Amino acid sequence: MKRYPFPPDLLRLQADWHRTYAALAAPHPAHNTFLRRRLLALSVELLRHPYWSTPDTGPAARVELRERARVTGAGPAAGPGAPGARRRTG
Repeated sequence: MKRYPFPPDLLRLQADWHRTYAALAAPHPAHNTFLRRRLLALSVELLRHPYWSTPDTGPAARVELRERARVTGAGPAAGPGAPGARRRTG
């Protein structure tokens, strides 16, 4: 199986996506609206990451990214005060 050279920021994004999804999937999640918006924003960031415009980054690369991020991305769920959480301004 080919190993893809994922940039660290892409792995962090995917790990954040997993943590946010897990927090949202928990029974009666706190900050439900925040978590849904964060999951959507992370999904867009993942999809638009420049890595996907490089050659040979098809479906197999996306599967490996999810698997590697799930293994290496263990940590607390992302909440409104989490590092990297976007605050609403305006």
